[in-house]
Amino acid sequence: MAASVGDCIFCKIVRREAPASIVREDGSTLAFMDIQPMNPGHVLVIPKAHAAYVEDLPGEAVGPILEASTEISHALRTSGIRCEAVSFYLANGREAGQEVFHVHMHVIPRWRGDGLGLRVRTDRGHLADRKELDSLAAKIRAAMGRSAG
Repeated sequence: MAASVGDCIFCKIVRREAPASIVREDGSTLAFMDIQPMNPGHVLVIPKAHAAYVEDLPGEAVGPILEASTEISHALRTSGIRCEAVSFYLANGREAGQEVFHVHMHVIPRWRGDGLGLRVRTDRGHLADRKELDSLAAKIRAAMGRSAG
């Protein structure tokens, strides 16, 4: 269950009621070091306004998260921290791996052999049926209230 704004650890960090090693801040986002890093240099980027899920954010709040993440990615690559590549990861729901229910983008330094990766299903790699893809696309378009472009 999502925490209320008052109980949300990330909201407490925004309000400076909980400690954090801050990397970047602007009017709408805050970036800080992950306290349980996947690799050294792992940063979290959050909107300052509380939202449990990405779709709960107003449209204008989404872009600044990626802009901050992009700036941090560049900084990681030039910081001297071990970083051959960068993974961006945003879990949107418990089943996707979200643990803190305040939107957050993970910006994770990566290198060959670091042991991290995306687990894939055993049937990954097969070519999907075009009719099935078209059907799924139509369902998603309908849910967005859009027609095929």
